[in-house]
Amino acid sequence: MIKPFLQDQAFLDDVAAADGGAEGFHLWWLGQSGYLLKYGERHLLLDPYLSDSLTRKYAATDKPHVRMTERVVAPERLAFVDVVTSSHNHTDHLDAETLLPLLQSKIIIPEANRAFVAERLGIARSLPLGLTDGETVSAGGFSFTGVPAAHNDLETDSDGRHRFMGYLIRFGPWTVYHSGDTLWYDGLVDRLKPTHIDVALLPINGNDPARRVAGNLDGREAVALARAVGARLVIPCHYDLFTFNTVSPRLFEEEAKQVGQPYRILQAGERWSSAEPA
Repeated sequence: MIKPFLQDQAFLDDVAAADGGAEGFHLWWLGQSGYLLKYGERHLLLDPYLSDSLTRKYAATDKPHVRMTERVVAPERLAFVDVVTSSHNHTDHLDAETLLPLLQSKIIIPEANRAFVAERLGIARSLPLGLTDGETVSAGGFSFTGVPAAHNDLETDSDGRHRFMGYLIRFGPWTVYHSGDTLWYDGLVDRLKPTHIDVALLPINGNDPARRVAGNLDGREAVALARAVGARLVIPCHYDLFTFNTVSPRLFEEEAKQVGQPYRILQAGERWSSAEPA
Protein backbone atom coordinates (compact mmCIF):
# COMPACT_ATOMS: atom_id res chain seq x y z
CA MET A 1 0.00 0.00 0.00
CA ILE A 2 0.93 3.65 -0.39
CA LYS A 3 2.67 5.04 2.69
CA PRO A 4 1.46 8.45 3.86
CA PHE A 5 3.89 11.36 3.69
CA LEU A 6 3.53 11.60 7.48
CA GLN A 7 1.74 9.08 9.65
CA ASP A 8 0.72 8.54 13.27
CA GLN A 9 3.04 10.36 15.72
CA ALA A 10 5.07 12.06 12.98
CA PHE A 11 1.83 13.47 11.56
CA LEU A 12 0.66 14.65 14.98
CA ASP A 13 4.03 16.25 15.67
CA ASP A 14 3.75 18.18 12.39
CA VAL A 15 0.27 19.39 13.32
CA ALA A 16 1.45 20.52 16.74
CA ALA A 17 4.49 22.31 15.33
CA ALA A 18 2.66 24.13 12.53
CA ASP A 19 2.49 27.86 13.29
CA GLY A 20 0.38 30.01 11.02
CA GLY A 21 1.46 33.29 12.55
CA ALA A 22 -1.13 36.00 13.01
CA GLU A 23 -3.38 35.07 10.07
CA GLY A 24 -1.98 31.99 8.30
CA PHE A 25 -3.42 28.49 8.24
CA HIS A 26 -2.49 24.92 7.35
CA LEU A 27 -4.17 22.01 5.57
CA TRP A 28 -3.28 18.32 5.70
CA TRP A 29 -4.86 15.81 3.32
CA LEU A 30 -6.08 12.71 5.18
CA GLY A 31 -7.07 10.73 2.09
CA GLN A 32 -10.33 10.56 0.11
CA SER A 33 -12.11 13.89 0.86
CA GLY A 34 -10.70 14.23 4.36
CA TYR A 35 -8.66 17.23 5.50
CA LEU A 36 -7.43 18.66 8.76
CA LEU A 37 -7.36 22.47 8.84
CA LYS A 38 -5.49 24.41 11.52
CA TYR A 39 -6.03 28.13 12.06
CA GLY A 40 -4.33 29.56 15.12
CA GLU A 41 -5.06 26.94 17.78
CA ARG A 42 -8.36 25.89 16.21
CA HIS A 43 -8.71 22.61 14.32
CA LEU A 44 -11.32 21.56 11.78
CA LEU A 45 -11.78 18.08 10.30
CA LEU A 46 -13.45 17.91 6.89
CA ASP A 47 -15.21 14.64 5.95
CA PRO A 48 -12.71 12.31 7.63
CA TYR A 49 -12.61 8.59 6.84
CA LEU A 50 -10.05 7.02 9.16
CA SER A 51 -11.05 3.37 9.47
CA ASP A 52 -11.37 0.19 7.43
CA SER A 53 -15.13 -0.13 7.87
CA LEU A 54 -15.88 -0.10 4.13
CA THR A 55 -13.15 -2.64 3.38
CA ARG A 56 -14.68 -5.03 5.89
CA LYS A 57 -18.25 -4.33 4.79
CA TYR A 58 -17.63 -5.12 1.12
CA ALA A 59 -14.93 -7.78 1.47
CA ALA A 60 -17.16 -10.69 0.40
CA THR A 61 -19.09 -8.82 -2.32
CA ASP A 62 -18.63 -8.12 -6.03
CA LYS A 63 -17.59 -4.56 -5.18
CA PRO A 64 -14.65 -4.95 -2.78
CA HIS A 65 -13.25 -1.72 -1.33
CA VAL A 66 -9.55 -2.57 -1.40
CA ARG A 67 -7.58 0.13 0.41
CA MET A 68 -4.68 1.70 -1.52
CA THR A 69 -3.20 4.08 1.06
CA GLU A 70 -2.48 3.37 4.71
CA ARG A 71 -4.41 5.35 7.29
CA VAL A 72 -2.76 8.62 8.26
CA VAL A 73 -3.80 8.61 11.91
CA ALA A 74 -6.29 6.93 14.24
CA PRO A 75 -9.30 9.15 14.95
CA GLU A 76 -9.01 8.78 18.71
CA ARG A 77 -5.71 10.65 18.49
CA LEU A 78 -7.53 13.73 17.16
CA ALA A 79 -9.33 14.63 20.38
CA PHE A 80 -8.05 18.21 20.03
CA VAL A 81 -10.30 18.86 17.02
CA ASP A 82 -12.95 21.55 17.53
CA VAL A 83 -15.30 20.91 14.59
CA VAL A 84 -15.97 17.99 12.21
CA THR A 85 -18.02 18.07 8.99
CA SER A 86 -19.94 15.48 7.02
CA SER A 87 -21.02 16.57 3.55
CA HIS A 88 -23.40 13.61 2.99
CA ASN A 89 -24.34 10.18 4.26
CA HIS A 90 -21.98 7.91 2.29
CA THR A 91 -19.69 6.12 4.71
CA ASP A 92 -16.45 7.57 3.36
CA HIS A 93 -17.91 10.94 4.44
CA LEU A 94 -19.94 9.82 7.48
CA ASP A 95 -18.11 6.94 9.11
CA ALA A 96 -19.24 5.92 12.59
CA GLU A 97 -15.89 4.31 13.42
CA THR A 98 -14.16 7.61 12.62
CA LEU A 99 -16.68 9.95 14.21
CA LEU A 100 -17.55 8.16 17.45
CA PRO A 101 -14.16 8.96 19.03
CA LEU A 102 -14.70 12.62 18.02
CA LEU A 103 -18.08 13.35 19.55
CA GLN A 104 -16.54 16.00 21.80
CA SER A 105 -16.29 18.08 18.61
CA LYS A 106 -19.11 20.07 17.06
CA ILE A 107 -20.51 18.23 14.02
CA ILE A 108 -21.68 20.10 10.90
CA ILE A 109 -24.10 18.23 8.62
CA PRO A 110 -26.74 18.84 5.95
CA GLU A 111 -29.96 19.47 7.85
CA ALA A 112 -31.76 16.98 5.62
CA ASN A 113 -29.57 14.19 7.02
CA ARG A 114 -30.16 14.85 10.72
CA ALA A 115 -32.19 11.72 11.47
CA PHE A 116 -29.81 9.47 9.52
CA VAL A 117 -26.73 10.95 11.20
CA ALA A 118 -28.23 10.57 14.67
CA GLU A 119 -29.11 6.94 14.00
CA ARG A 120 -25.74 6.02 12.51
CA LEU A 121 -23.78 7.64 15.33
CA GLY A 122 -26.21 6.76 18.11
CA ILE A 123 -26.47 10.38 19.25
CA ALA A 124 -29.29 12.78 20.09
CA ARG A 125 -30.87 14.34 17.01
CA SER A 126 -30.27 17.77 18.57
CA LEU A 127 -26.50 17.36 18.72
CA PRO A 128 -25.32 18.14 15.14
CA LEU A 129 -25.47 21.62 13.61
CA GLY A 130 -27.41 21.41 10.35
CA LEU A 131 -27.68 23.69 7.35
CA THR A 132 -28.94 23.72 3.79
CA ASP A 133 -28.53 25.85 0.67
CA GLY A 134 -27.27 29.33 1.55
CA GLU A 135 -27.60 28.92 5.30
CA THR A 136 -24.66 29.69 7.60
CA VAL A 137 -23.76 28.28 10.99
CA SER A 138 -20.73 29.04 13.15
CA ALA A 139 -18.74 26.73 15.40
CA GLY A 140 -15.25 26.63 16.85
CA GLY A 141 -14.16 29.91 15.27
CA PHE A 142 -15.26 28.88 11.75
CA SER A 143 -18.38 29.74 9.77
CA PHE A 144 -19.95 27.29 7.32
CA THR A 145 -22.25 28.19 4.44
CA GLY A 146 -24.07 25.43 2.60
CA VAL A 147 -23.59 24.95 -1.14
CA PRO A 148 -25.64 22.18 -2.81
CA ALA A 149 -23.70 19.29 -4.34
CA ALA A 150 -24.86 17.11 -7.23
CA HIS A 151 -23.98 13.49 -6.43
CA ASN A 152 -25.14 12.70 -9.05
CA ASP A 153 -28.29 14.77 -8.64
CA LEU A 154 -29.29 17.75 -6.54
CA GLU A 155 -31.28 15.55 -4.19
CA THR A 156 -33.55 17.13 -1.59
CA ASP A 157 -35.85 15.92 1.16
CA SER A 158 -39.60 16.62 1.32
CA ASP A 159 -38.84 20.09 2.71
CA GLY A 160 -36.51 20.99 -0.15
CA ARG A 161 -33.32 20.67 1.91
CA HIS A 162 -30.28 19.30 0.12
CA ARG A 163 -28.92 15.89 1.13
CA PHE A 164 -25.53 16.41 -0.57
CA MET A 165 -23.67 19.56 0.38
CA GLY A 166 -20.44 21.43 0.00
CA TYR A 167 -19.28 24.02 2.49
CA LEU A 168 -17.83 27.50 2.16
CA ILE A 169 -15.69 27.81 5.27
CA ARG A 170 -14.68 31.27 6.45
CA PHE A 171 -12.18 32.10 9.18
CA GLY A 172 -10.09 35.24 9.63
CA PRO A 173 -9.46 36.64 6.14
CA TRP A 174 -9.77 33.23 4.44
CA THR A 175 -12.40 31.32 2.49
CA VAL A 176 -12.00 27.59 1.75
CA TYR A 177 -14.48 25.67 -0.40
CA HIS A 178 -14.89 21.97 0.31
CA SER A 179 -17.23 20.75 -2.40
CA GLY A 180 -18.10 17.37 -0.95
CA ASP A 181 -18.87 14.88 -3.71
CA THR A 182 -20.26 16.70 -6.71
CA LEU A 183 -20.63 17.04 -10.44
CA TRP A 184 -20.75 20.41 -12.19
CA TYR A 185 -24.31 21.75 -12.41
CA ASP A 186 -25.98 24.88 -13.76
CA GLY A 187 -25.69 27.69 -11.25
CA LEU A 188 -22.72 26.36 -9.31
CA VAL A 189 -20.28 28.93 -10.69
CA ASP A 190 -22.74 31.76 -10.04
CA ARG A 191 -23.01 30.65 -6.41
CA LEU A 192 -19.26 30.45 -5.87
CA LYS A 193 -17.68 33.20 -7.95
CA PRO A 194 -18.69 36.11 -5.68
CA THR A 195 -17.27 34.39 -2.58
CA HIS A 196 -13.55 34.98 -3.34
CA ILE A 197 -12.34 31.44 -2.67
CA ASP A 198 -8.73 31.15 -1.53
CA VAL A 199 -8.51 27.33 -1.65
CA ALA A 200 -10.89 24.95 -3.44
CA LEU A 201 -10.83 21.29 -2.36
CA LEU A 202 -12.33 19.35 -5.29
CA PRO A 203 -12.76 15.65 -6.19
CA ILE A 204 -11.14 14.34 -9.38
CA ASN A 205 -12.13 10.66 -9.57
CA GLY A 206 -14.72 11.31 -12.28
CA ASN A 207 -18.08 9.77 -13.09
CA ASP A 208 -17.79 6.20 -14.40
CA PRO A 209 -21.10 4.27 -14.26
CA ALA A 210 -19.18 0.99 -14.45
CA ARG A 211 -18.07 1.55 -10.85
CA ARG A 212 -21.72 1.44 -9.70
CA VAL A 213 -21.25 4.37 -7.37
CA ALA A 214 -22.20 8.02 -7.71
CA GLY A 215 -19.63 10.11 -9.55
CA ASN A 216 -17.68 13.32 -9.23
CA LEU A 217 -15.81 15.90 -11.22
CA ASP A 218 -12.86 14.58 -13.15
CA GLY A 219 -9.46 16.28 -13.15
CA ARG A 220 -10.17 18.50 -16.13
CA GLU A 221 -13.54 19.57 -14.72
CA ALA A 222 -12.07 20.30 -11.30
CA VAL A 223 -9.49 22.62 -12.83
CA ALA A 224 -12.12 24.31 -15.00
CA LEU A 225 -14.40 24.87 -12.01
CA ALA A 226 -11.58 26.30 -9.89
CA ARG A 227 -10.65 28.65 -12.72
CA ALA A 228 -14.25 29.65 -13.41
CA VAL A 229 -14.87 30.68 -9.80
CA GLY A 230 -11.51 32.44 -9.42
CA ALA A 231 -10.03 30.13 -6.78
CA ARG A 232 -6.51 31.22 -5.87
CA LEU A 233 -5.49 27.57 -5.40
CA VAL A 234 -7.07 24.18 -6.06
CA ILE A 235 -6.14 20.94 -4.29
CA PRO A 236 -7.51 17.63 -5.64
CA CYS A 237 -8.99 14.82 -3.56
CA HIS A 238 -11.10 11.64 -3.70
CA TYR A 239 -8.52 9.30 -5.25
CA ASP A 240 -5.90 6.77 -4.08
CA LEU A 241 -8.10 5.27 -1.36
CA PHE A 242 -9.99 2.39 -3.03
CA THR A 243 -8.72 0.52 -6.07
CA PHE A 244 -12.11 0.40 -7.82
CA ASN A 245 -12.75 4.15 -7.55
CA THR A 246 -9.59 6.08 -8.24
CA VAL A 247 -7.63 7.91 -10.93
CA SER A 248 -4.17 9.30 -11.40
CA PRO A 249 -3.94 13.06 -10.71
CA ARG A 250 -1.95 13.41 -13.95
CA LEU A 251 -4.90 14.74 -15.99
CA PHE A 252 -5.64 17.29 -13.27
CA GLU A 253 -2.01 18.41 -13.16
CA GLU A 254 -1.61 18.66 -16.92
CA GLU A 255 -4.81 20.68 -17.26
CA ALA A 256 -3.88 23.05 -14.43
CA LYS A 257 -0.50 23.73 -16.02
CA GLN A 258 -2.05 24.26 -19.44
CA VAL A 259 -4.59 26.86 -18.31
CA GLY A 260 -2.43 28.49 -15.63
CA GLN A 261 -4.59 27.53 -12.64
CA PRO A 262 -2.51 27.46 -9.43
CA TYR A 263 -2.69 24.05 -7.80
CA ARG A 264 -1.06 21.77 -5.28
CA ILE A 265 -1.13 17.97 -5.21
CA LEU A 266 -0.66 16.52 -1.73
CA GLN A 267 0.24 13.08 -0.53
CA ALA A 268 -1.86 11.69 2.29
CA GLY A 269 -0.49 13.13 5.52
CA GLU A 270 1.22 16.03 3.77
CA ARG A 271 0.78 19.68 4.74
CA TRP A 272 0.05 22.76 2.64
CA SER A 273 0.48 26.13 4.35
CA SER A 274 -1.01 29.46 3.34
CA ALA A 275 2.44 31.03 3.47
CA GLU A 276 3.43 28.97 0.41
CA PRO A 277 3.19 30.80 -2.92
CA ALA A 278 0.10 29.97 -4.99
